[in-house]
Amino acid sequence: MSPQGPGTAVDVDDEVVLLDPDRRPCGTAPRLAVHGLDTPLHLAFSSYLFDAAGRLLVTRRALGKRTWPGVWTNSCCGHPRPGEDIALAVERRVDQELRLALTDLHCALPDFAYRATAADGLVENEVCPVYVARAVGDPDPDPAEVVEWRWVDWESYRQAALAAPWALSPWSVDQMTAFGQAAHPLTAALRAVG
Repeated sequence: MSPQGPGTAVDVDDEVVLLDPDRRPCGTAPRLAVHGLDTPLHLAFSSYLFDAAGRLLVTRRALGKRTWPGVWTNSCCGHPRPGEDIALAVERRVDQELRLALTDLHCALPDFAYRATAADGLVENEVCPVYVARAVGDPDPDPAEVVEWRWVDWESYRQAALAAPWALSPWSVDQMTAFGQAAHPLTAALRAVG
């Protein structure tokens, strides 16, 4: 499902999957209510999208976002709905937020998890598998989600995460560390399945 028009918030009443300390589903909660000062562990995902030239799509979160507004980050993040396959959730959210289709979607960091606290005390606490994919075309983002976007060189973004972590979302910085010295995660993922 795509937004009905620019600035349209999508799926504001989505439920997120709550997880126990062993990362097993243990319930659900409304997405808008789950993020607070004591956010329970829940399931999410991150994605890193690349164009045909191998450049990474980075996005700047809209200023109206509740968590980390105006911060540069990876291509797209979201939460799978209860019972929804995570890869399908990635495709759904990328379509909603960026109006992009994907090819070569692969899970690159299946066990990634993080906890981060924003300056206002808001907490993210997620088990967040990280996906990589090829994007078809340029994004046409929902302005309620993304205020700016750019295609950048993978190594340049990795170096920015190391040199100026305060300038990027904390999950993206942690994911760059988890990717390590990988020359290009999409190439590595395609090689692994090829």
